[in-house]
Amino acid sequence: MPRRQTPFIPEHYYHLYNRGNNRQVIFFEPANYLYFLRGVKRYLCPVANIISYSLMPTHYHITARVKQQQTSEFLKNSEVLDAEGAADAENAESFWGAKISTAMMRLSVSYTKAINKRFSRVGSLFQGPFQAKPVDTYSYLLNLCLYIHANPVKDGLVAAPEDWPYSNYLEWMGERPGTLVDAEFVREHFGNPAEYRALLIEYLKTRNLPEDVRLYLQSLEK
Repeated sequence: MPRRQTPFIPEHYYHLYNRGNNRQVIFFEPANYLYFLRGVKRYLCPVANIISYSLMPTHYHITARVKQQQTSEFLKNSEVLDAEGAADAENAESFWGAKISTAMMRLSVSYTKAINKRFSRVGSLFQGPFQAKPVDTYSYLLNLCLYIHANPVKDGLVAAPEDWPYSNYLEWMGERPGTLVDAEFVREHFGNPAEYRALLIEYLKTRNLPEDVRLYLQSLEK
């Protein structure tokens, strides 16, 4: 597997995303969204904490924090090991970078195979390998979560964020007992869900994001 331009560092946050080949649909029916989320839990969760996510008909967004985990514990628990099973624990960046990339690759391949079988199709489903962008400031992280949870409203799929079942906004609000969320992160930064809800509503009203964040998110839509 070629080395990615973006290194993955333990305890750092990343925006992981991809979209359909030729911007086509990747989620065709409700069961598809649920299958993908089971894949996230199976492949990605052993190596990263999920902060926010939203699955859209033609693309997905995930904000994740790379786990800080002992190599022996990872080797014991993860399903994303290759046959050799050995890794250089001293080189954490290389070790976790390979495991995150492998997890995302297996997620993509398993989902594509399932969709191709379900709909009797062939060929690639995604535009290419998943993309990853480091999130290096708290402001960036907050605004990225706002953007991700607002995405279904922004794209005209629903009238309110809580109406879209394929994001973890309801988990953030404490209104659904899902497991694909870092509840500790939410409690630490947004002790009161009403605070985050107010920020999201304000964003939806004004679409007011910092210029660097706005330009980055705008670039994803080209």
